Amino acid sequence: MKETVLIKLGGSVITDKSGDCTVNTENLEHISRVISNHPGILFIIVHGAGSCGHPEAKRHHLDKGLDANNKSGIFITHRAVLKLNTAVVNALRANGVEAVGIHPLDACTAKNGRLESFSHQPVNMLMHHGIVPVLHGDVVMDSVRGACIVSGDQLVRAIPAGIHVDRIGLATDVAGVLRNGDVVPLIDRNTVTDIEIGESGNTDVTGGMIGKLMELLLLSDEGTESTIFHLSRLGDFLDGREHGGTVVTGNRV
Repeated sequence: MKETVLIKLGGSVITDKSGDCTVNTENLEHISRVISNHPGILFIIVHGAGSCGHPEAKRHHLDKGLDANNKSGIFITHRAVLKLNTAVVNALRANGVEAVGIHPLDACTAKNGRLESFSHQPVNMLMHHGIVPVLHGDVVMDSVRGACIVSGDQLVRAIPAGIHVDRIGLATDVAGVLRNGDVVPLIDRNTVTDIEIGESGNTDVTGGMIGKLMELLLLSDEGTESTIFHLSRLGDFLDGREHGGTVVTGNRV
């Protein structure tokens, strides 16, 4: 039976976060080659927005909600993340991976900034037909705020609630969660208070590493472990080898 692996690609590894929707084609090519070399895995891919979406969301104040003056921000922000999603899907397909984009604006709703509904069935059916669903951080409609930004990390937490996932890996531009420049190999609720995490210097309306870690800790509370590692170690993670990253897990007795 094939293993199901959920991979989250950080926006910082597939875009230049200091630019304006500048796609990192070199990293996308590397990612696509690695995934294409693992035909024995059923993949679900989620990617962040990076410089394609965060600046637009900030410019139109969608992190504050929807009002009479920023309705066009929904289209503009979604158009930006759609451009990036198309680039990811095209790179995968060019390397022989049957992939298709799934857009949270169409598939999700939120309540006060948190995912409230998620359509798992199309994702599950695509995956089991050998098609890789590629989801992404996006603007979604919100029953309290009108609209909000849902990060890829929120999606990572939501997917295992409706789809069995064997392993979860987050490929980033750092080796893992760092303490004094060294990777923290294991984080749980008992140890996370000992770690100070800096904010991203680039525009990020979803919280950067802090937001990522909080979502993964919530996931660990539900019994699902995850791993943060450097993009260059993606192949090692998929092969089950040492990846030098951080494992986020439930409390150890």
